[in-house]
Amino acid sequence: MQTRSGAAHLTVLGARSLLAVCALAGAAGVAGASPPAEAPADIDPVMGAMAAELERTTTSLALPGYEAPYYTAYRVEDLVGHSIGGRMGAVDEDRVQHSRDAWVDVRVGGYDFDSSEDDMAEWPYEDDYEPPTSVPIDGDAAGLRHTLWLLTDLRYKQALSSYMKLKGQRVFTPDKKKKRPSNTRAEVVHYTEAPVALSVDAERWRRTVKTLGNMVATAPAVFDNQVLFRARVQTRWFVTNEGIRLRTVAPLYEIHVQAWVRTDDGMLLDQSVDLYGRSESRLPDDAELERQVSQMLADLEALRLAPELEPYTGPAILEPAATGVFFHEVLGHRLEGHRQDSAEEGQTFADHLGQQIMPSFLSVLDDPTRATEGSVQLNGAYRFDDEGVRAQEVTLVRDGVLEGFLMSRRPVSGFDRGNGHGRAQGTMTPVSRMGNLIVRSDRTVSDARLRKMLLAEARRQGKPYALIIRDITGGSTNTSSYGYQAFKGGARMVYKVDARTGAETLVRGVEIVGTPLTALGKIMAAGDTPGVFNGYCGAESGMVPVSTIAPATLFSEIELQRSARGRAKGPILGSPGGNP
Repeated sequence: MQTRSGAAHLTVLGARSLLAVCALAGAAGVAGASPPAEAPADIDPVMGAMAAELERTTTSLALPGYEAPYYTAYRVEDLVGHSIGGRMGAVDEDRVQHSRDAWVDVRVGGYDFDSSEDDMAEWPYEDDYEPPTSVPIDGDAAGLRHTLWLLTDLRYKQALSSYMKLKGQRVFTPDKKKKRPSNTRAEVVHYTEAPVALSVDAERWRRTVKTLGNMVATAPAVFDNQVLFRARVQTRWFVTNEGIRLRTVAPLYEIHVQAWVRTDDGMLLDQSVDLYGRSESRLPDDAELERQVSQMLADLEALRLAPELEPYTGPAILEPAATGVFFHEVLGHRLEGHRQDSAEEGQTFADHLGQQIMPSFLSVLDDPTRATEGSVQLNGAYRFDDEGVRAQEVTLVRDGVLEGFLMSRRPVSGFDRGNGHGRAQGTMTPVSRMGNLIVRSDRTVSDARLRKMLLAEARRQGKPYALIIRDITGGSTNTSSYGYQAFKGGARMVYKVDARTGAETLVRGVEIVGTPLTALGKIMAAGDTPGVFNGYCGAESGMVPVSTIAPATLFSEIELQRSARGRAKGPILGSPGGNP
């Protein structure tokens, strides 16, 4: 999770807190589909109530003797969900939920300089009343406006306090060499997506949870497992005093299967299947789920018996999913706009615009408007970000040269407009985040050629073996100014490749580490077959869905250290069910 220390991680939401490669199926209301007809606020009671309270705030809210707000935004999120989960072949969770919450942003000052620059805004008193964010789920206008009223009042007072504090600090603080506005104007849009009802075949998923749970429970050496089906429909309303009126709808269906084993030396290992779809019908049928779970169990058993790899430095191929995670952690987080001028951030690439930061055959962009890659739906697709800005394709690196940053409505020096990357989970405050990160190469080689180049490089360096990394369980990075500018990824399916014979041996117990500027310069070549990674990313504004599209990449040198995975004795008695 992103904190003030600057750490961030990439993960999957579900039965585990690790990374997985999975397909996101498509449905209505995602980027790339035909836009629905616009609808005025008066036919939507939630939008109508939000607009009415916003109008009252805009025309009347002002503390005598102080400035009135110049910018006010309301966001309401409605979440309808159903989760069915189980362990060891039995259902232990069957829950339906419905919640609705509000988020309010009030700013004092102006677009050039406002109260949002205070990243340490606090409650007036530690034990003072804090308004709840929950609002009526039945659309009751009075109840919704009541919550918005209380939150708006508090946010306005906080904004006034922050603005005065910031103005006072300016008396002593030198002017920044690179100036930027606090907020950017956005296109005024009215956009409404049609409602989507949550549809769940609960009986089917109860059977599937039991079947898959029994299947995993009887596998050799598995001491615990979890199966989780989860469905949700997220509806968001967003309004601003600038005139923006949005309603977006995002359904998501998930199935997660995970199993845990211990090796003879006590190392804890896990493996999982994690799949997504925008409709229930886009998840695999039971036969395909059983096939994938069977493969998962075979991989887990192979890992359990695999030898442990010692720390390593040398040539390696990162296959597409691993390459995607690498670029997400090493580059993507460091190109998020809000990290470029914060004193707490390392600002790795803040002064590298127009400079080459990676090999010239590589380019990197982020395109949330892209809904699919081939037949695979992209998890990071959306039409509008969480600040009401239309999603846009952004070129970050062109031919190895840094060209741009990911931006929310808080801009970056030299860029005076947001580019649709302000994102947040629930009622958290949006910051610049990735959507669909895409790595492209204008000089590619076949997978077979890439492998020959790997072995040749190992022999040139006098290495007895090289590595092929096919899967990474998760990644994290530290971007803070007072921490190490480094990244780490848990390498799971790692193969030791004999430099002379090319024979492969599965190994375990290592994780990729390194520093960004050095690591990016070690890329020698890219494959010709891109692959998709779908998952979730955790940072300051919560967990948001993301995707990467990337080819396999050959590194002249990559570093792996011993894994920090726990080691302990397994259960003393055998399982009551007879396994392990």
